[in-house]
Amino acid sequence: MALPDVFTSEVSENLVGRINKLQPASQPQWGKMNVAQMLAHCAVTYELVYEENKHPKPGGFMKFILKTFLKPIVTNEKPYKHNSPTSKTFLITDQKDFETEKARLSAFIRKTQALGGVHFDQKASHSFGVMNKTEWNNMFYKHLDHHLTQFGV
Repeated sequence: MALPDVFTSEVSENLVGRINKLQPASQPQWGKMNVAQMLAHCAVTYELVYEENKHPKPGGFMKFILKTFLKPIVTNEKPYKHNSPTSKTFLITDQKDFETEKARLSAFIRKTQALGGVHFDQKASHSFGVMNKTEWNNMFYKHLDHHLTQFGV
């Protein structure tokens, strides 16, 4: 079964609507992050696309490992398990402002939708090399859905 298409307005606005249901006091059903940290964590996926110099690129050997072993997990349609380990790049341990992170993530989702699948098809990712639009879609949607579900929306 294909995952919902983040490159459509309907799906991207549904994701933003789910984000808008969150409150600063929203509690996770699993995991250690608070809601503002979760929003900042989800934004890292987009930072790797739109703020390329914010995070160092993995070296050749590490990129091979990521591309070979992690990419298939991140880009397939199978949901993530609860409490799955996360990359150091995605760890958010400091306190974040809920409203700032909510607005930032929503803007990233809308920018991605506006650029569309054609923009992402055959685009190289920060860590996984060239990906097709389905792989990009699955990566974006699956991660967001996992964490929005974590917070009950």
